[in-house]
Amino acid sequence: MAKVTGAMLMARSLKQQGVEFMFGIVGFPVQPIAAAAQEVGIQFIGMRNEQTASYAAQAVGYMTGRPGACLTVSGPGVIHGFAGLANAKENFWPMILIGGASPIYQNGMGAFQEERQTELAAPYCKYAHDVELVERIPFYVEQAVRFSIYGRPGPVYLDMPDDIIQGEVEESDVQEMATIPDPPRTQTMPEYIDAALELLESAERPLVIVGKGMAYSHAEDEVRAFIERTQIPFLASPMGKGVMDDGHPLSVGAARSLALKEADVIFLMGARLNWIMHFGQKPRFSENVKIIQLDIAAEAMHQNVAAAVAMVGDGKAVMGQCNAALDGRQWFYPKDTPWRAALAKKAAANAATIQPQIDDDSSPFNYYRALKDIREWAGDNAIIIGEGANTMDIGRTQLPNAKPRHRLDAGSYGTMGIGMGFVVAAAVVHPDKPTISVSGDSAIGFSGMEMETVCRLGLPVKIVVLNNGGIGKGVEVYPTDGSAAPHVLSVDARYDKMMEAFGGVGFYATSPDELSRAVNEAMDSGKPTLVNTVIDETAGTESGRLGNFNPQSVVSKK
Repeated sequence: MAKVTGAMLMARSLKQQGVEFMFGIVGFPVQPIAAAAQEVGIQFIGMRNEQTASYAAQAVGYMTGRPGACLTVSGPGVIHGFAGLANAKENFWPMILIGGASPIYQNGMGAFQEERQTELAAPYCKYAHDVELVERIPFYVEQAVRFSIYGRPGPVYLDMPDDIIQGEVEESDVQEMATIPDPPRTQTMPEYIDAALELLESAERPLVIVGKGMAYSHAEDEVRAFIERTQIPFLASPMGKGVMDDGHPLSVGAARSLALKEADVIFLMGARLNWIMHFGQKPRFSENVKIIQLDIAAEAMHQNVAAAVAMVGDGKAVMGQCNAALDGRQWFYPKDTPWRAALAKKAAANAATIQPQIDDDSSPFNYYRALKDIREWAGDNAIIIGEGANTMDIGRTQLPNAKPRHRLDAGSYGTMGIGMGFVVAAAVVHPDKPTISVSGDSAIGFSGMEMETVCRLGLPVKIVVLNNGGIGKGVEVYPTDGSAAPHVLSVDARYDKMMEAFGGVGFYATSPDELSRAVNEAMDSGKPTLVNTVIDETAGTESGRLGNFNPQSVVSKK
């Protein structure tokens, strides 16, 4: 009888369960897994850092619905990958981390890079397990992938010792498993649908908040049908952008603060009342607001604010129920109401406030002026990655999305360092779409060596670094006496030269004319390209990664 190795069984099992992309750094003892993955048709992308590889794997999970795999060497390699597990856990994205380990027979002996990997991974995972027999690899892969995508998605971990990877078994002894179908789309109770619609009909100032859960569930058609039928104003969470076109006339993103504070009924679709939404509490929200909550997980209900209607179910399925129920109702929210007028007035006032910055052609740039050219360059079909405090926060308002799952950024965990991992993932999942990363100069430093990865793979990604020489903001001249403040970075750092050194194309832009030429040439280059854009060193905030946001400022004082 023919024999099969543990490495090949792992690769075959992953492929069978719909895993198409693997990111990692090879070495002891996982090199055979990477080679086997390539042999069975899984695309292996060699990265420069395990953290970045783990971020790429989860971005694949979000964009495709099947987990991307991250492969790491034992000990420190696995620990580096935990950054991705933590981020995926907080964003509820599927990914699978496969960690190499020292041989089982050396456990407790002080083996090379020996570590309690499964125990340490468990707090960050929905599922974490050692693989202790070669013939059971398909069983563990099936369990891991199923846990990753069923219910509320999330990360999983499998520990692969060297003697399991190298081990061989007869094909007839392998514990074969069925291929996992797509997760079931669960519906909510019909009476909850009626209760939700009745509450919306009673509202004077209704609002829909569209979260990334609706993007993940591919509910865009159902959400658009519901909002256009009911004519309720909507607000998107950062990665809920694109489920509804940001340019839709019912979008109130430009009047976000007023919409949240004054709404009397909010339909929370696949979003959470966490720090991004100010916990749903006063003073950012009305004390008497009524929440209609839609989420895949029952345990997510009533977090921070008790929901008046709690609809547990799949976003696409439940919104289908809502639309079917609307067929028996004649109600829609009127166009001529004080609520609509107030939102439109506030949006216009906010737009007028920032317009001078958008039109400011002075050099060096402010953020809004730089993003103006990038916005015109991006178009509707680009995957946009945002990273950095001011760069990401302002970019969310100035770089619109028209399609779902086309925005990737720091997310619920507020993670810096995700940028280049997300760039690589977007480029390999969607080779037919432009991938555009807009990063601060601090943010690019977390994963900038992946420039070599995109150049090695020939990925025609476009990276714009908004460079003000600091975390938040910089200084005009770097002090030479060692007195630089902790937030200060190198003045005039040439990140464009880094890209050129790896074989890509670099541009250095210090004026609007230079930026306009650079972005146009970048789009035409067909190569990995970085545009290093000098931003006014005084542009920014003192508060680092969260911009001006202070989580404590929105906690209700009782």
